[in-house]
Amino acid sequence: MRAGVQDLGPGLITGAADDDPSGIATYSQAGAQFGYAMLWTVLFTLPLMAAIQVVSARIGHVTGRGLAANIRTAYPRPVVLGVVGMLLVANTLNIAADIAAMAEALRLVVGGPAQLYAVGFGLLCLALPVFLSYPAYVRWLKWLTLALLSYVAVAFTLHIEWWEVLKQAAWPELPGSHEMLLMLVALFGTTISPYLFFWQAAQEMEDVQARTVEPPTLMQVRWHLRRIRRDTIAGMAFSNLIAFFIMLSTAATLHAAGVRDIQTSAQAAQALRPLAGELTFLLFALGIIGTGMLAVPVLAGSAAYAVAEAAGWQCSLKLRLDKGEGREFYALMAVATFGGVLLCFTPADPVKELFWSAVINGVISAPIMAVTMLLATRSETMGEHTIGRRLRWLGWLATATMAATVIAMLATL
Repeated sequence: MRAGVQDLGPGLITGAADDDPSGIATYSQAGAQFGYAMLWTVLFTLPLMAAIQVVSARIGHVTGRGLAANIRTAYPRPVVLGVVGMLLVANTLNIAADIAAMAEALRLVVGGPAQLYAVGFGLLCLALPVFLSYPAYVRWLKWLTLALLSYVAVAFTLHIEWWEVLKQAAWPELPGSHEMLLMLVALFGTTISPYLFFWQAAQEMEDVQARTVEPPTLMQVRWHLRRIRRDTIAGMAFSNLIAFFIMLSTAATLHAAGVRDIQTSAQAAQALRPLAGELTFLLFALGIIGTGMLAVPVLAGSAAYAVAEAAGWQCSLKLRLDKGEGREFYALMAVATFGGVLLCFTPADPVKELFWSAVINGVISAPIMAVTMLLATRSETMGEHTIGRRLRWLGWLATATMAATVIAMLATL
C-alpha cells in the first residue's frame, strides 16, 4: 500500500474546518490586539491538537463506530447524554456565529440584506450533504479547503518585518496581563474544539464501512493507522498555518495602525479595506465565506452523529433520504443548521454568541478529551490497537493543557 495525496481526507477536512469564521474572528482579535506576541500559540498547540485528533480518528477506525457510540457502550447513559447535550448547544451557537459572519461578509462585498444571505447559506450548507453522494461531498469539502489559502495570499500583499515575526514566534511573550490570559484561553479553546473529535472519528468510521468487505488483516489495520497519523498531522499543520497567517496579517495592518478592538471576522475584513487595499479586503472576506461553507456542515454533522449515536439511530452521510434512510440523522443536521440561522434573527449579540460557544466548548473539551483518552487505552474498546506510550503522553498533555485553560477561563470570568 502506497501513500499519496488521495490519502488526505478526514484529517485535512477536520483541520480546515477548525479555521471557521468564529476561529478567524479569534485569530484576528489576537493579531489586532497583541500584534505578533501571540504567534507562538499556533506552534505550541500543533502537537497537542494533532495528538488528540489522531486518538479520536484511531477510535473511529479501529472500532468502526463514532465517539458517542463508544462512550455509550463504555459509560453510564447520563455521561453520554450530558456530553452530547452540551455539544449540541455549543455547535448550534457556533453555527449561528459562523452563518452571521458569512452573511455579513457577503453583504460587505456585494451589498444587500445580510439576513437573507443567512437563510441562503443555511439552505446551501444543509442541501449539499443531504443531496450529494458521499464521495462527491467529500471531494467538495476537500476543494473548499483551498479557500483558506486566501489568508496566506493576504500576508504576501503586505509589507511584513519577517525578522520580527520569527523572533516573536521563537521567543514567546508569556501572558502577563488579564487581557492576554483571556486571549490565550480563547486561542486554545478555538484550536482544540470537541466537534472536531466527533467529526473525524465519524469520518474514519464512514471510511471503514465503505471499505470493509471482510475483516482487515493486522497489516492492513496498521497501514491505515499510519495513514491516519499522516493525514491528521497534515490537516492540523494546515489549520495552524492558516491561523498563523491570519494573526500575522491583522498584526501587520490593524495592530500597526492602532486598530485594536476587532470583535468579528467580518469587522476584521472591513477594517482591512482602508489600511491594506481592496484586494486584501476581498481575499479576507471571500475566505470567510469559503471556510464557513466548509465548517457549518462539519458543525451540524458532528452534532448529528453524536446525537444519533447516543440514541442508537442510523447515522451516516451515505444514507439516502430518497430511499427513506437516515431521516432522524438528517433531521438532526437540519435542526442544528436552522437553529443557528434562527439565532441570526434574534436580538442576541453575535459577539456574545461567539463568546458563550467558546466557553461551552472550553468547558466540555477537557472531560471529553479525558473520556477519549480512556477509551483509546481501553483494551475492551481498542483490542490490540490501544495507543502507544508517546501518543498517550501527548494526548494527556493536551487534556491537561485544556483543563488548565478552562480553569483560567472560569477564574477570569
